[in-house]
Amino acid sequence: MEPNPQTPEQPHPAVLELARIRAGMAVGLSVEQSARLQGATDEELTADAQAFAAELGLTGPPAPPAPRSGGSRGPDVGNGAGTVAAGAERFRTKHPQREPRPDEQQRRTNPFQERTYTMENR
Repeated sequence: MEPNPQTPEQPHPAVLELARIRAGMAVGLSVEQSARLQGATDEELTADAQAFAAELGLTGPPAPPAPRSGGSRGPDVGNGAGTVAAGAERFRTKHPQREPRPDEQQRRTNPFQERTYTMENR
């Protein structure tokens, strides 16, 4: 089978399919619904898409999704300078350092630090 020769009046099938999808999406049609559009030019496809959308009761492009509460960032992000120093300061504010108790200081000493044994050489 020979490939379909292209004429200046007839656009490539892929270009025509893309134009159908664009015209359909502009008025709120799905990709499947857009495949049914008839026409060879952008103007014809847009007019057919608008007529088809009116028959289906669609009034325009679909509404964008509602923004998520808080977004994809945490509550600390963006409320000040985004530097390492600012983040370290926020950490110190949230986690104040406490003074160690005396018994904790004694436990932290190394038990092998002092020599409490002697070695005999023979």
